[in-house]
Amino acid sequence: MIERLHALLAERTARFGLTPAQLLARDAPGGLDAPGRSSANRHCRLIAAADGWIALNLAREDDRAVVPALTGEEGDPWPSLEELARSLPAAEFCARAAELQLPVAVLAEAVPLPLAALDGTRVPRRVVDFSALWAGPLCAGLLARAGAEVVRVESLRRPDPTPQSSPRLDALLNGAKRRVPLDLASEAGLAELYALLADADAVVTSARPAALARLGLEPARFPKLAWVAISAHGFTGAGASRVGFGDDCAVAGGLVRWDIGEPRFLGDALADPLTGLEAALAVLAGGRGVIDMAMAPVAATYAELLA
Repeated sequence: MIERLHALLAERTARFGLTPAQLLARDAPGGLDAPGRSSANRHCRLIAAADGWIALNLAREDDRAVVPALTGEEGDPWPSLEELARSLPAAEFCARAAELQLPVAVLAEAVPLPLAALDGTRVPRRVVDFSALWAGPLCAGLLARAGAEVVRVESLRRPDPTPQSSPRLDALLNGAKRRVPLDLASEAGLAELYALLADADAVVTSARPAALARLGLEPARFPKLAWVAISAHGFTGAGASRVGFGDDCAVAGGLVRWDIGEPRFLGDALADPLTGLEAALAVLAGGRGVIDMAMAPVAATYAELLA
């Protein structure tokens, strides 16, 4: 099935001089496992609920710390999570976990979205990359490959872990960008960020709307920008408050393989690179205003194409 995905991607990645394998690859601390019931990075698991399947991602220490509030049990989180899931409908388990800001998804819950055409040639002059991790930086990195000048804003207080955790991936995502470290808790740092945005054609973000608003970063304040909003389940609406990463969002889109009637992860955090690719193509296709590029719907689109 992964070979079929590569075939679907070949023409879309060629726009940027990449192969599908290059787009989907990353290095990770401790290496990557073959994806199965657990994700390749071992943080996310597929769990059987009373009426279906869910994916829960414990990628952060904070996630593991709040599991007892969900299960009432201390210690190894996975046995208690699996026991609780078996007793609940998938949607109810997901709702309870999402209230605790855990990255969780019900299998195939997301609705597909249309993909951009491949004939887009509208390369922005300057792009401000104000995103982190994989999908957002990949979008901006692909725009740099297409000819845009990309300025990467790096928060001094909340640095992106990618350069330390995945240096080869960081080189692919960010190697062609001008890096500008800023203290965004200071007036001077925010003023410099606003100045960069005032002289840009596009901005790529990956924070939720509430977090951006606390910094005064709202699309209405910068109406001339193409505002690429990378998120898990949507920049607006009910999904805007949900947390998600590439593996759980791939499951939300139904982008899995099946083994004897049970779902398995298809690849490594697939919703991340697929979303970064599609966000860049949407900008090149002339997208303006808010380009709401959520990982779960992108994964749903690719699952539909593979069906």
